[in-house]
Amino acid sequence: MSMFAVPRVLQAELFACLPEAFRSGQPDQGWAARQSATHRRSVLEGPSFDVAGNFYFVDVPQGCIYRIPPGGAVELVVKYDGLPNGLKIHKDGRIFVTDQKRGLMLLDPVGGHITSYLTETRFGPFKGLNDLFFARNGDLYFTDQGGTGLNDPSGRLFRLRPDGAVSCLVDNIPSPNGLVMNLEETAVYLAVTRGNCIWRVPLTPDGDAARVGVFVQLSGGIGPDGLALDALGRLAIAHAGLGTVWVVDARGEPVYRIMSPTGWHVTNLAFGGQEGRSLFFTEADSASIWRVELETPGKPMYSHQ
Repeated sequence: MSMFAVPRVLQAELFACLPEAFRSGQPDQGWAARQSATHRRSVLEGPSFDVAGNFYFVDVPQGCIYRIPPGGAVELVVKYDGLPNGLKIHKDGRIFVTDQKRGLMLLDPVGGHITSYLTETRFGPFKGLNDLFFARNGDLYFTDQGGTGLNDPSGRLFRLRPDGAVSCLVDNIPSPNGLVMNLEETAVYLAVTRGNCIWRVPLTPDGDAARVGVFVQLSGGIGPDGLALDALGRLAIAHAGLGTVWVVDARGEPVYRIMSPTGWHVTNLAFGGQEGRSLFFTEADSASIWRVELETPGKPMYSHQ
């Protein structure tokens, strides 16, 4: 980003930490064996607010989904044999979870039960689902990352229609991760972690991908993870390994840099708080959640429409 003016630096404040008691369980050993020592115990991801103001997030290796009620403390919703990574809420209240181990899952927030929703498609088994996003028409876009990277650019972007039809929009992505749509919902912004960039995936009137290109090229760290969009079309990017949240405008020029006060592994983002003007982000090294106040609210999520 050195070709642009230096963005304004914003300070974040602590919102919550995962209590040590919740980090004492036995993590998924297969997953943990592939991670650094710091991330073997806990990796927070998937932040999302429901219409009642409950803040949900996941812990990947522990197979846990947590909730923080307004003004309350962290509470466990469910612990199960899985690797939950992304979490988004349907406007009917159902909670969808992308699980690296078990595919697309469905969580009952009242009873705390989690069940399989989609384990494979006509395109074959999933490599390892990562994140998801609901369009305003109810289409669900989700990424299938697995172990893909520049050495194996075979990650995929899927779309699931409300009628159950599944399409694979792109199948040559080196580590697809977080995703959102632009304001008009004519394109998907896609975090490509191992390419250290954000792709723009324009959509044809029929919903197919067309002329995919790079929207933002990053440097340093590991690469982009989660994404969020504000009401002006500005894109917030969790830059894992650099301890930074970048906010770029609709043209891709940097506006803000938000530094993580603790830890380098910023994983994901969600707008919430008073009038939706607070940007929350999860940080894996410290198992903490941070908040920064912005002047522009987030684009309303499907759950709030």
